[in-house]
Amino acid sequence: MKKLLSAAAIAVMMACAGGNAMADAKNPKIGFSIDDLRLERWARDRDYFVAAAEQQGAKVFVQSADASEQRQIAQIENLISRGVDVLVIVPFNATVLNNAIREAKKAKIKVVSYDRLILNADIDAYISFDNKMVGEMQAQGVVAVKPKGNFYLLGGAPTDNNAKMLREGQLKVLQPLVDKGDIKIVGKQWVKDWSPSEAMSIIENALTANGNKIDAVVASNDATAGGAIQALAAQKLDGKVAVSGQDSDLAAVKRVLAGSQTMTVYKPLKLIASEAARLSIQLVRGEKPAYNSQYQNGFKQVDTLLLKPTALTKANIDLVVTDGFYTKAQLGIK
Repeated sequence: MKKLLSAAAIAVMMACAGGNAMADAKNPKIGFSIDDLRLERWARDRDYFVAAAEQQGAKVFVQSADASEQRQIAQIENLISRGVDVLVIVPFNATVLNNAIREAKKAKIKVVSYDRLILNADIDAYISFDNKMVGEMQAQGVVAVKPKGNFYLLGGAPTDNNAKMLREGQLKVLQPLVDKGDIKIVGKQWVKDWSPSEAMSIIENALTANGNKIDAVVASNDATAGGAIQALAAQKLDGKVAVSGQDSDLAAVKRVLAGSQTMTVYKPLKLIASEAARLSIQLVRGEKPAYNSQYQNGFKQVDTLLLKPTALTKANIDLVVTDGFYTKAQLGIK
């Protein structure tokens, strides 16, 4: 009897000290910490992720940081205290989560970086679309319609490592054309929090500085593209200046149909969300996910699963309908 009691006490101590050392592999608990659910993109990710995880027996606790690094840190700490088995994080600021993640690792909680790479922290896995490829697609999309002229580079949030990856991909396409003299980069700026209003203000100033002589705006996502196009429209330049984007937000796809936005990049959110749910559950269950790459995040080489994006123009816009991403009614087409 003493031996049995002793074994039970040890088990309780292990559960308290070890976090998910006693994880329920059959019905894991997932903490999903999201940058900002006020953005259409992340609300869709959440819905797909929760559905996919619940189908596999998991319970998901979702938190939205509403673009606040302090709030996200507090929410991650809350999820740790709730005893989740794995944390899936879309970071607002990729550089400030190392202490929170250290606490998660002490509690034996697995950590997955979702879409954006968390830097300088001991994360277990990273899943995203190939962001350098997205950047290349954005540059190629505008160059296809404006092979020469003045280009403005409208970056993403400086706190988002993806914004830097996108820029790297964009310059891979653009730099040879700059060197050749075909295009001139007349300005470039990062956009705080991917804000459409800030993007609009930046392009308004750029148009003034360049006497409206801008031929293309390489916008790093659809939100910044929307702001840029508002500024262009005020000068009656919408549809005349090539503008890229990404995420295939509903408003952006409509702009591509209307001709005011040249292209967007389609990243099947159901794919990344369902793959992330599967990967997270595999980690809890001690299974080996099907990684296809690694990324150095400043702390370690992180096992990575990269998914393939698709450039979306007016020519292949039906893809978002056939994939069930939008209906024809949503797009206003017959």
